[in-house]
Amino acid sequence: MTLNTPRLQPYTLAPLAVLAFCLFMISVSRGMGETYGVFLLPLTESFEWSRASVTSIFSVYMISFGFGSLISGLVFDRLGPRFNYIIGLSLLAGCYGFAGHLESIISFYLVLGVCGGVGAAMVGIVPTQSLVLRWFTHKRSTALSIAYSGQGIGVMILVPAAQMVIEVTGWQDAYMFASYGFIIILCIVLFLPWASISTGVKPTSQSMMPDSSPTKLEPTNNGLSLSEAIRRKEFWGFFTIFGASAIAVFGVSLQTVAYLIDHRFDPISAAFAFGLVGMLTILGIAITGILAERFPRHIVATGSYTLTAVGILALACLQLDQNWTLLVVFITCFGLSAGARGPIITAQMGELFAGRGLASIFGATSIGNGFGAAIGAFLAGYSYDLTGSYSAGFGISLLFLCIGLSMFWLIPGIRHNKII
Repeated sequence: MTLNTPRLQPYTLAPLAVLAFCLFMISVSRGMGETYGVFLLPLTESFEWSRASVTSIFSVYMISFGFGSLISGLVFDRLGPRFNYIIGLSLLAGCYGFAGHLESIISFYLVLGVCGGVGAAMVGIVPTQSLVLRWFTHKRSTALSIAYSGQGIGVMILVPAAQMVIEVTGWQDAYMFASYGFIIILCIVLFLPWASISTGVKPTSQSMMPDSSPTKLEPTNNGLSLSEAIRRKEFWGFFTIFGASAIAVFGVSLQTVAYLIDHRFDPISAAFAFGLVGMLTILGIAITGILAERFPRHIVATGSYTLTAVGILALACLQLDQNWTLLVVFITCFGLSAGARGPIITAQMGELFAGRGLASIFGATSIGNGFGAAIGAFLAGYSYDLTGSYSAGFGISLLFLCIGLSMFWLIPGIRHNKII
């Protein structure tokens, strides 16, 4: 018994170390992407562009993020995670380093939009979900929810920080500081033990892990390929959930800071409020992951979508009555629910599409997320330019919330969590 004790520790600590690494990478990559909301007004004022033009940069970013997720999955399946993180961090360091020197809308599309989006996708949820599924053979929804909470941590820390740096040094230097940070992370990543990280939990060690069994191990040579999965309605159901939910969330979140400033909140308070949304996102994702382990996922998803709708309605009502109570309702409801569908979807896909093509399949469905976020961001900006109001954008978000929720009820394989 005592002779086996030293062998237990690596398998106990290694999954936690991998999870912590994934959590950190999502925090800095997606968190930095989400800071674009605080760059919205400075870029508008600096270049005198329309709101639709400035939001279209983020739209290109999210489209690139969607296609980058597919590339990320293909790279992961064929070359392993080391290449994901080296390529992604290099792109992020480069794009934010050049961002402060850009002057034309086209250059913003190519550098901040394309390079930034692909870079974030290469180090984001696609390699994360694949690594987590390799290292955790039980309580996967909980582990994935912890990893997903990185987005909330990033928003909570980086959005207020970016706003303060912008006010002190300007938006150009704020982007340069981000570049320095990604360069430091890249240098550290180069020396990580990728051979061990890529392996995951070995079958021989499974008996030493509590509450697990060898039968739960992820298959390595079977399961659906990407070409087989795209012929399944469950695949397109997940694609629609990603897309519709992203339209709803990003149609609101990208312009939240600008919206609050327009309604007489000072810039620091507006950025701090959005940071609080990120803080509550951490809690909301954790709670959702725990609930998804105990209750039917379509029921948990319904509660999450309902909270998002209440939050959007509270934010919309600020146009009629600027008070802190409505803002608190928005922060609480939107924060607890906006990113909470992620671990539910990821855990379900890990179970339904387990096997050789999982990373590629997840990357392909994430294209829906990228296009949805791009559409939501652009429509919100365009409708503001057209009407001078945010009301149309709120209405669009509520409509697509209903579409995303319907997939959990209308697709039998998603509702019952099995291929039918």
